[in-house]
Amino acid sequence: MKVALTVWENRISPVFDFARMLLVADIENGVVLNRHYEPFCSDRILRRVAMLSDLNVGVLICGAVSEPTANMIEARGIRLVPFVTGSVSQVLDAYIKNILSAPDFRMPGCGGRRRRRRRGRSPGYN
Repeated sequence: MKVALTVWENRISPVFDFARMLLVADIENGVVLNRHYEPFCSDRILRRVAMLSDLNVGVLICGAVSEPTANMIEARGIRLVPFVTGSVSQVLDAYIKNILSAPDFRMPGCGGRRRRRRRGRSPGYN
């Protein structure tokens, strides 16, 4: 299976829309058979999504992604693992070990407990 990770300075790119590089890894039975970097420079979301499909990516691991973009990615049959943070090598290793859901790999403010806003109070006092 091909797994793609959005990359920015050896870390998961914080926002899918602005990522300029992908790491594409072929993984079989928990082993990375090969990996290579692909430029990911289109400013058009449709072209980015098409590129993932053209590369036969089965899983995309990325940082923040908008809901419309996420829907387009998933409509192509690509499993999306969003709101991930960390070094690319650690994230890929965590994916292989099936521990990517650990708190260390969640973007701050994503996937944790949600706070409810109380009427009449500012968000800082919840």
